[in-house]
Amino acid sequence: MDARPPRRWSLRRRLALWLAVGVTALWLAAVAVAGLVLRHAIDELFDSALQEVAQRVLPLAYAELLSRDGGAGTTQHMARIGPHREYITYVVRDAEGRELLQSSDADLMKIPRGLAPGFHTTERLRTYTEAAVQGTVLVTTAEELAHRGAALRHAVAALIWPLVALVPIALLGVWLSVRLSLKPVVAFRRAIEARGRGNLAPVAGEGLPDEMAPVAESVNALIERLRGTLEAERGFTANSAHELRTPIAAALAQAQRLVAELPEGAAVERARSVVTALRRLARLSEKLLQLAKAEGGGLLAESPAPLGPVLRHVIEEIDRQSDGGDALIVSIPPDGGPLSDLDPDAFAILARNLIENALKHGTPDAPVRVQLGEGLFEVSNHGAVVPADRLERLTRPFERGPTRSEGSGLGLAIAAAICRGAGLSLQLASPIPDEADGFRATVRFTASPRA
Repeated sequence: MDARPPRRWSLRRRLALWLAVGVTALWLAAVAVAGLVLRHAIDELFDSALQEVAQRVLPLAYAELLSRDGGAGTTQHMARIGPHREYITYVVRDAEGRELLQSSDADLMKIPRGLAPGFHTTERLRTYTEAAVQGTVLVTTAEELAHRGAALRHAVAALIWPLVALVPIALLGVWLSVRLSLKPVVAFRRAIEARGRGNLAPVAGEGLPDEMAPVAESVNALIERLRGTLEAERGFTANSAHELRTPIAAALAQAQRLVAELPEGAAVERARSVVTALRRLARLSEKLLQLAKAEGGGLLAESPAPLGPVLRHVIEEIDRQSDGGDALIVSIPPDGGPLSDLDPDAFAILARNLIENALKHGTPDAPVRVQLGEGLFEVSNHGAVVPADRLERLTRPFERGPTRSEGSGLGLAIAAAICRGAGLSLQLASPIPDEADGFRATVRFTASPRA
């Protein structure tokens, strides 16, 4: 089944195309109407010419016949005056149909005999017959219908040819007009697209047409509601963190004091179990709060900042809490690393989860490599290969790989949620490329240019 997305049309392209097609269609319709009017006008003009030629030839022909001396039985051909094409020919006949006088090209026309006075149309000729001297002298003028058709075609072609030059000019003019008219709409669309990565500023609606102004108002209202929801969620997350950490820390302190005060025996073992459970609960609550922050927004900073100092602080904190700094091979550019608009707290959570995950599930004697470079952050460790089918599920909450180490299964889920919310890319690989085992997590981001 074809899963390709449906083809989208540009509003500017559609308007320009249909306007150009409309102009062309209207022009062709006007040409068709003009052709019909021209056909009627050409018929009237040439019929008038036929009638006028007949009426002018008739008295001249009669005078010519009266002046003949004994040549009444012969046909006189008018001599051609200079090279020219004779579009209207004539022939003078008597009442019995004998030809008395004709123009130079009358033989080519083959004007039919026995035509009554008036206009007649044959298969290829348009004729007019005029009678005089009580019907004893008849003048018939004729014109080929093809000549009228050619005149009409030339006139219509003269109207159509400008269309060939007009269409490109009309397309360009319509495209520029539509482009300028829709420029505020395009700017509005781009402003909405820019709100995709944490930018919840109102969208400017100046210059929009009346039809689009309500859309801008609705979008800004939606953005305002979304900002309020995210702020409420961040506030809830911060308050929940404080409210959860305080009682858990108090209960853990009391349990540790109880372990110190109880004598060795079954009671102290139960107290130690309580301490272990409270520590696990503290870690789980912290992870859940981190996941809530990652999925709740607020992952982008107002201005880009280097990530190197944040990563150094995370590594120092890990070393201070778990003595894991000796197992790390860290590579950070001397200039502080790439600039990024990722929120420093969000990057700290992301880096901490990936590094702790590598320390916890990697081979104990093998180092964990941490690399911060231009456009990427990478953490890799040696250990058992994660099957491909399970690798795809590791970013789900509470999903764990092939390990016996304790954990909540939330580290990679938190990292994936931060990358997803900030528009970053998280790539997991096992084994490490070009090696036999291990696990690598790579975060790719677009570094902001330095000032």
